[in-house]
Amino acid sequence: MAGCPIWQRIENSNGKRHEFAYIGCMAITALPTRSDAAANGDVRDNLTGLATAETAQSVLASWQMRAGAEGRTAPVHAMLIALGRFDTVNLAYGAAAGDGALVAVAQRIAHFADDEFDDGDWLVARLGGGKFLLAAHEACSRERWQWLAEALADSISHPIADLDCVGSLRLWPRLALMRPAPGEGPNLIFDRLAQTLEEARTRKGQRICWADRGITLPGRSSADVEADLLSAIDRDEIEVVYQPQFSLETGEVIGAEALARWQHPKLGKIGAAQLFAIAERIDHVAHLSRHVAKRAFCDAAKWPAKQSLSINITPADLASQNFVPGLIALIDECQFDPARVTVEITEHVLIGNLEQCAANLAGLRKVGVQIALDDFGSGFCNFRYLKILPIDSIKLDRTMIEGIATDERDLAVLRGIVAMAGALAIDVIAEGVETEQQRLIVQSEGCKIYQGFLGCKPLPNSAFITLASG
Repeated sequence: MAGCPIWQRIENSNGKRHEFAYIGCMAITALPTRSDAAANGDVRDNLTGLATAETAQSVLASWQMRAGAEGRTAPVHAMLIALGRFDTVNLAYGAAAGDGALVAVAQRIAHFADDEFDDGDWLVARLGGGKFLLAAHEACSRERWQWLAEALADSISHPIADLDCVGSLRLWPRLALMRPAPGEGPNLIFDRLAQTLEEARTRKGQRICWADRGITLPGRSSADVEADLLSAIDRDEIEVVYQPQFSLETGEVIGAEALARWQHPKLGKIGAAQLFAIAERIDHVAHLSRHVAKRAFCDAAKWPAKQSLSINITPADLASQNFVPGLIALIDECQFDPARVTVEITEHVLIGNLEQCAANLAGLRKVGVQIALDDFGSGFCNFRYLKILPIDSIKLDRTMIEGIATDERDLAVLRGIVAMAGALAIDVIAEGVETEQQRLIVQSEGCKIYQGFLGCKPLPNSAFITLASG
């Protein structure tokens, strides 16, 4: 199932509810809201599960009022995203395919925000038709907001496959950006963004505009950022943090997932997804992937005995015939036990060449490396992968965990997946566990491992060693 959340990272999340709708050949789940508005009965878009314009205005107002009560200005940044000529999609492909495309775009925006914003609240809303709002409530430079818009536009522009079982299409977004000044409330934010987007329609080839009429800005171009990345790899500036994983049976830390981060001197933190997207544009994915893996293996070699390490594998990795011997050599070089390594793969990695993927993964299994299918439930759940590939475990996407404490259907889906995995002798890992109630449920339903903010946020290596040693 493809999940389409509106999320805002705060401590409490009340009023959770899930709904399911079927569009063509895709099962789509609308996910609960994590926002201040949730406690007051938030209103959500029926198709995507995102906030509506009214809910977004309420959340923006709450950010600003809360800051005002503390005598400061809220660090709010907003971007309006419009899909160009979206009406022609419905005419050319049909309404079902058009709705499926909107759901896919909503998911991409939400996943993008979840990957990029760690320090503050954020929200994603659908404002109607093919228009979406992304807003963040955290300190952010103008250069970073511009770069995020460019990266998000690239993500949205990727082909959307298997719509209504008829093929794929590409959408071309335009974005309007602003950093509201003191006194600019939600209504003015929406009006200025909409006006800027309308003006942008007359600027041929210009997909990103600022509401202060600045079309471009001094700072780092895409080419500059790409050059910066090569230099950062050479200077060993790519950070690796570790998301602890816990045994549901004992509660003990049993390992961690390695996550790449890049603290750009001007743009701020760049998450793993966009980091690898930059590397892909300059054909340096293999270089970056090797760099991150070597850093992780060398760090993990100093962990307490039996702590496992999970690393993410890219499409470029699995497409290479030298991937398996290269990874094994890297593990040996860092003097780490391959039996303590789990490689995580996602569905979109596998679609290209399933046979080559299966052969490479089988080669890793021969030396003891474990294989996990990551983000299970966030895409189209191709169960053929479980039949063909040597999978040891599946990691349930956080969207499959969000509503299990409040929605019977979500709980039923969880039970069905765990039962299927048990029949195939595959372990189930619950990702994105954020409440004690969720932890108790996934434990009682038969999951083996969990990770999420309930247990711990991602940690630097030294902090993980302290946690694992305790």
